[in-house]
Amino acid sequence: GKLIDEFSNIDVAESKARSADVLGHVFEYFLGEFALAEGKQGGQFYTPRSVVQLMVEMLKPYKGRVYDPCCGSGGMFVQSEGFVVAHQGKINDISIYGQESNQTTWRLAKMNLAIRGIDSSQVKYNNEGSFLNDAHKDLKADYIIANPPFNDSDWSGDLLRGDGRWKYGEPPSGNANFAWIQHFLYHLAPTGLMGFVMAKGALTSKSGGEGDMRKALVEARLVDCIVNMPAKLFLNTQIPASLWFLRRGKTKRRDEILFIDARNMGHLINRRTRELSDEDIASIAKLYSDWQDGGDAYADVKGLCKSASIEDVAKLDYVLTPGRYVGLEDTEDDFNFAERFASLQAELVAQMKEEAALNERILANLAKVKI
Repeated sequence: GKLIDEFSNIDVAESKARSADVLGHVFEYFLGEFALAEGKQGGQFYTPRSVVQLMVEMLKPYKGRVYDPCCGSGGMFVQSEGFVVAHQGKINDISIYGQESNQTTWRLAKMNLAIRGIDSSQVKYNNEGSFLNDAHKDLKADYIIANPPFNDSDWSGDLLRGDGRWKYGEPPSGNANFAWIQHFLYHLAPTGLMGFVMAKGALTSKSGGEGDMRKALVEARLVDCIVNMPAKLFLNTQIPASLWFLRRGKTKRRDEILFIDARNMGHLINRRTRELSDEDIASIAKLYSDWQDGGDAYADVKGLCKSASIEDVAKLDYVLTPGRYVGLEDTEDDFNFAERFASLQAELVAQMKEEAALNERILANLAKVKI
């Protein structure tokens, strides 16, 4: 009864003035807390807010069709709507399309969107999933934003041999990473932009023809930006992750790829979980935005970012790990060898004297022992 009284006494009008989706914030908070408590299971329906925020800030989905074929609890959509509102745009300029194969998670997504007044009529459920039963076969989305399951070996690949979506190579039946990438591309509009989370292994793997598929994507001038992410960001896995941004119809920097190494960013919110700060997100998003503009605002920074040519990538056998391109951060070298050597030498002489004294004491004590 007291709990109901507390809710009854909330001044909703005042709250609405502060925020149009108070209930939405509360629901998202509980989703996050529940996901943290669930650990590995929680990660199946919840992508950490800071990761979603970064992807949305980099994609800038102001207007058009936004698609997520593995939408979880709908966090990607909520952040996309929030981005438009924050930048004084029009919510109705965005159309949401999604699909989810877990019915409970799909219900969470519908509730998450309904609380905010977002049209969820095109967020579909079927238990077969996007590969076997694509709910939006004819959709060409302006933006795709997703966090597919990492290294999924149970994706029914053997049933999809020769599928029309595999234009850049047949994905291996034991790993769905490049199946997801090609599914996204199949649904991307001719000038569309997409961002997704992917296990870091996809940047280097050559097994099952993945190296050839990665090469085909690079050679087709589809890869726009790769971001290496910090560890411990995701609740359901300790697998290192990266963000991929692919664009159709590239005009500026067509023969370049931006690599960003953000492994050292973020802060721990508990012993097992890290998150990116607003400053981290803003700095990464600005790097990408400045680079996209093609002007002088962008500059390579050792240890952080590098605009590499397709030729540079080809020389490294189409490996897309940002660390291979950005190099090591410049540090001031104030190391004085002579001083350090003298210090170590003095320390060694002192330790040898102490050792000799200890040996004498040990021998003296041994001499006192009567057998």
